[in-house]
Amino acid sequence: MVGLSGPVVVVGHNGPVTEGSPAAASASGRLVALGSSFAAGPGIAPRAAGSPRRAGRSARNYAHLAAARLGLDLDDVSYSGATIREILHGTDAGRPAQIEAVTASAGVVTLTGGGNDVGYVPRLVLASLPRVVRAVTSAQRQADAFGDPEQTEQRFADLTANLARVAVEVRRRAPRSRLLFVDYLTILPPEGTTVTGPLPADVADWGRTVARRLSDVTRAAAEGSGSGFVAAGVASLSHHAWSAEPWTRRFSLSLRGGAPYHPNQAGMRAVAARVVTAVGAVSAPDP
Repeated sequence: MVGLSGPVVVVGHNGPVTEGSPAAASASGRLVALGSSFAAGPGIAPRAAGSPRRAGRSARNYAHLAAARLGLDLDDVSYSGATIREILHGTDAGRPAQIEAVTASAGVVTLTGGGNDVGYVPRLVLASLPRVVRAVTSAQRQADAFGDPEQTEQRFADLTANLARVAVEVRRRAPRSRLLFVDYLTILPPEGTTVTGPLPADVADWGRTVARRLSDVTRAAAEGSGSGFVAAGVASLSHHAWSAEPWTRRFSLSLRGGAPYHPNQAGMRAVAARVVTAVGAVSAPDP
């Protein structure tokens, strides 16, 4: 696979991460933000100007914050509910492929996604709905389907291939850009430490396993393409949704302050700081 020059750069919890960064001097062009709701930031006010309401795209998501610090123009095409396959190919309903936003003028490309491909957050949300809601809708059936072991294996196989394809496409469309795979923030507390409210314990255990696998395949995609990897999951282990200083939200029927089991504003700030640091650490590829 053709990727960026040099080894993968991992930015996580080790070393200082500051609000300012010398990375701004080494970055140029546009920052193109690809991804699903973990990148978009549904529920974090205000909504990005001109963005579709269904995108759930916040003007204070990590891409907006990082682009401002880096002095880069931003093209944020993240969209809540998107899969990596849809980022590459668009949707059956006609929503264009996010990858089309990546052109030669892109200096930095960020990607957070894959959770929808394997049913990670969707299952957590569905399993946390009130029992009466699950009883009169298809929510329980959908949640159970996401937990099917055989289907999970196939979903991860498809995700692995599609993440690799994203790296190839970014390299082809923007050969001089820096590609950063940005990990998911930690949602769930460590096993056996905290009762997870309406989320059943068995689904929480499943979620921890899926989160680890999702992080592993995302990092592998970065390593396989020589791209950067922003280890947001490791950085937020002590900032899970049940912690004293959470970077993600617990289940709620309200979107105010962030969607359930999604980043809050503190989480977006933390990821933005690590993206800024990573931009300075990842070299642009040789032409």
